[in-house]
Amino acid sequence: MSDERRGYLYGITAYALWGFFPIYFKLLQPSPPLEILAHRVIWSVVFVALLLAAARNWAFLIRILRTPRLLGGISAAALLIGVNWATYIYGVNSSRVVETALGYFITPLLVVLLGVTVLGERLRAWQWAAVGVGVLAVAILTIDYGRLPYIALTLAVSFGSYSLIKKRMSLPPAEGLFVESAVLALPALAYLTWLNLHGGAKFGHVSTGHTILMLFAGVATAIPLLLFAGAANRVPLVGLGILQYIAPILQLACGLLIYHEPMPAARLAGFALVWIALIIFTVDGLRTARVTARRNRQEPAGSVA
Repeated sequence: MSDERRGYLYGITAYALWGFFPIYFKLLQPSPPLEILAHRVIWSVVFVALLLAAARNWAFLIRILRTPRLLGGISAAALLIGVNWATYIYGVNSSRVVETALGYFITPLLVVLLGVTVLGERLRAWQWAAVGVGVLAVAILTIDYGRLPYIALTLAVSFGSYSLIKKRMSLPPAEGLFVESAVLALPALAYLTWLNLHGGAKFGHVSTGHTILMLFAGVATAIPLLLFAGAANRVPLVGLGILQYIAPILQLACGLLIYHEPMPAARLAGFALVWIALIIFTVDGLRTARVTARRNRQEPAGSVA
């Protein structure tokens, strides 16, 4: 198997695991979302620490502690991913799996807008068209829900902003996850202590299966991320852009086919517009990548732009 094919296998596996996350987090009920989040943080620290200990890779901690700007960026990323995780768990366990899928469908469009507003990037005409169709879709869904789809928007904004910060820091995935989870670990431990003292903790009091599933929250968090990292190092960016739609498609299928969440005509129309926007966005990206590759092949060796 070629390195690129292995990368696609890693990527498909990672996104498929993320796509079936609604099933996993539903199984963690009756724990409330914040208890699930706290355990996800704690066990992520433990699991990734074991991986790093096995690899004897702790030198990165010294570099982070000696670089206040990097430490500040990681803290901001930790806060954003904490908001993202908490919102996702809340959405799944409040029977809004379809809306969580919407959040990850519109994330690529929001990342493009962040590129314009934060990085000063310029959009091509078709990218503007995709963003415009996406905004229209959100407006239609707002009318259908009778409110802004705040779960979807919070997921998109938090993950898009998190991706932007991560891109600037360029930390390896395991090390990044460890430090981000470590930043969140102290408030997570404080919350779990408070929950246990007030008799509200479900961990260890529901069933053996529930306890084991909570313990595996760290593994469930880290493995897809590490698989994704393996894909990112082997698969072209355009290929990764297409693979990213696997997760929300599977999440949407879970919401509709397993949990039988409603999909009235207006909501379906809103989703259809989102998909049209993504098709425009993806086709434009493929066309631009093809043109760029052709130009690079035609440039004489040693030419300077």
